[in-house]
Amino acid sequence: MALSRRDFIKSGLAAGAAALAVSAPVEMLAKEAKPKRFKKKAKRVLIIAFDGIRVDGLAQAHTPNIDMLAKEGSMSIKTRDVMPSITLPNFTSMLCGAGPEVHGVDTNGWRLDNQKLPAVETDADGYFPSMFKQLKDGVPGIKTSYFWNWKPLINTINQKYIDRSLYESDEQYLKLYDEAFNFMKENRDVPTLTFLYTVHTDHVGHQHAWMSPEYIKSIEEGDEQVGVLINRLKKEDLYEDAHILFVTDHGGIKKGHGGVSKEEMIVPWIIKGPGIKQNFMIDEANNTVNTATTILHLFGLEQPRCWVGEVPYSIFK
Repeated sequence: MALSRRDFIKSGLAAGAAALAVSAPVEMLAKEAKPKRFKKKAKRVLIIAFDGIRVDGLAQAHTPNIDMLAKEGSMSIKTRDVMPSITLPNFTSMLCGAGPEVHGVDTNGWRLDNQKLPAVETDADGYFPSMFKQLKDGVPGIKTSYFWNWKPLINTINQKYIDRSLYESDEQYLKLYDEAFNFMKENRDVPTLTFLYTVHTDHVGHQHAWMSPEYIKSIEEGDEQVGVLINRLKKEDLYEDAHILFVTDHGGIKKGHGGVSKEEMIVPWIIKGPGIKQNFMIDEANNTVNTATTILHLFGLEQPRCWVGEVPYSIFK
């Protein structure tokens, strides 16, 4: 009997949640023997980032829109984040293709004028090279954007490689979704990268505890806005040829995170779009640093030598 979309996603996520409690490896739903590469070049890439999402939190929440992205694409439920399992080191790693030991961002308080470990390589302004820089340097005509609502998140990225940005105060994110849609619509005829981040799920975890009813509800509220954005993209014929990633930086336990527990270090990772396998559970090892590397690959670029990410080639048809 064929699994429904929700049954497939939730059964996979439930398996991932079970992996948090046992040390034995999870048996995945599909395997790939021969790696395949993305043979075309991406037209538009949208990164939807929720802060602080646990695998079992996503499994428990009612998230039909995130489920749809996973059903239409490839999903990992055993992706590792980087240590320490806190926000700024992890999103820097995700957007820069390397971990803290390479880029030097090890705390949420990192600033360009306040750092302990220098990056192994920097641009002319002292920043470790991000995917925004690599794309602006390597993809003719590309437009990039960055929409966020936790102020320090931008501190590690050189903003001169970002064409449009918007910061909203903590917990406010509806305008960010509007701006992301408008940016993609206005630049429909050129390559685009859109980074769309919301912090509300993490803050609810800190206030009420991870896996609390309030935390689960916050995921569901975010999913509703994902659905609104997807519907708007579909109406403008901007959805089918878009690569969309759903990512997060870390999980959480009780009312905090930063440790090395499975609940903090293992997170979901989803990608859908042209050339990406559908209804596919990623079996190969995956890390959040692979996000930037994969996006460069979609746009036909090689990553810089200072990056350490790898492309999970099994996701390609």
